[in-house]
Amino acid sequence: MSFSLIVFNFLLCRFETMVGWIDVHAQFNGGEPQRLKIRCLGVTLRGLKDELNEFNQWVNPGDTRRVEYVRYKRPTLNEGRISFSWVELTNDENVTSMFWEHNKFLWIDMRITLLRSTEDIINSLIPPEDRD
Repeated sequence: MSFSLIVFNFLLCRFETMVGWIDVHAQFNGGEPQRLKIRCLGVTLRGLKDELNEFNQWVNPGDTRRVEYVRYKRPTLNEGRISFSWVELTNDENVTSMFWEHNKFLWIDMRITLLRSTEDIINSLIPPEDRD
């Protein structure tokens, strides 16, 4: 990749972040990472999970699983070196912090755990001929 293309991509990413969007590399249940853009201004944990659910259902039509856990790679600067650790998002403040921490990076790496609803699990245990 040429230097000018790298600079262009960096500036485009900075502009998108300023207008409320950021690139995410999301890995759903250990699958292949998917690249998507998500809103990063005024987002709650519930809102983020809803966006990720919508994306997963768009990529995997008919998938009824829902986002249960979201973890991301948190950058830490220590003595001039950047290191990363996986952190679970548990509340709205975590979501705000995540976007703030990544304002100088091109993307956020996320690992998303999808779980089936209780209703889906119960229905899978009942043979089709015995369902209402």
